[in-house]
This record gives sequence, structure tokens and C-alpha cells, in this order.
Amino acid sequence: MRALARAVGTLWWVWLAFGIFWIAVAFVVLQFDQASITTVGVLIGFMFLFAGFQQLFIAVFADGWARWVLMIFGALLLIAAVLSFIEPKNTFAGVADILGFIFLLIGVFWTIEALAERAMNSLWWISLIAGIATVILGFWTAGQFFIDKSYLLLVFAGIWALFHGVTDLIRAFQIRAFAKALEQAAP
Repeated sequence: MRALARAVGTLWWVWLAFGIFWIAVAFVVLQFDQASITTVGVLIGFMFLFAGFQQLFIAVFADGWARWVLMIFGALLLIAAVLSFIEPKNTFAGVADILGFIFLLIGVFWTIEALAERAMNSLWWISLIAGIATVILGFWTAGQFFIDKSYLLLVFAGIWALFHGVTDLIRAFQIRAFAKALEQAAP
């Protein structure tokens, strides 16, 4: 178990890279003022693609039910990415229509993930706050009209990417600190 923890600790930079990527995506999404629907649909596809690969990568290091949940979410995100690239205009319209439900699912997943990490992550509550905030955004978004949802989609996709990026940056430095603590404690 200690060897596995050391191996994961040497990969702390992967979470750092993911965090930087998600913050860059948030910056790009939040800068759109008159972006075409196709561009936003493709961007959503890339967000699904990278989120899917990230979930599958994390699943490699998980065990038990957490591994299966991460693998299922990763596979669903990859399927969503493929569909997004096939019909980006329909992706934008479809995502705008179901935006509230998407944020509800993401918020519930982040909340469960935070509670599952409680024993090994002293800053688990940051993911919990992000999850609860995303659930609230999901309920609020569900009551909006389509045109409002289109604009909200851009803003909330940027906020989602920002939450994800900040959480990954924090997780990267926690993993790094944990690996250093293991090295110092090694006999």
C-alpha cells in the first residue's frame, strides 16, 4: 500500500496539469461574448473528453465501489464527447435544455466524491462546497427559459471548469505533500 501511495505521489503533477487545463478552459469559456453555437458545442465535447479521461485515470488508483463509479462516469463522459463532436449544434441546444439536470448530476457526484475522500483528504470540504453549490445551480437553472439557458450554459460551463480546476490544483499539492511525508517517514 505504501508503494502504491509513493507511486501516486510521484504523479502529483498530473493533477496540477489537469487543474491548469480546467482553469484555462474556464477562462476561454467565460471570454465568449458572441461565440458560434458550433464552437461552443465542440468546446463542450472537449470538456467531456478530458473529464472522461481524467475520471478513468483516477479510477486506476481507486478500489472497490469508487473504482466502478469513476469508470462508469468516465465512460459516460467519453460517450457524451463523441456525440458532441458528431453534432456540435445539437449538443449546444441539448445541453442548454438539460443544463439543470447536468449540474445536478455533477453536484451530486462531487458531493459523493468529497465524502468518500474525507478520511484521506483534509480539504475534502472544498469539493463538498463545490458539489453543493453546483446542485443549487442545477435547481436554479432548471427553471430558466431556453434563451436564458443558452447564456447560462456559457457562464455555468465556465464556473464548472473553474471549480474543477481549483479542486484539482488543491488535490495536486495535497498529493505532493503526502508523498513527501511518506518519504520522510520511510525507514
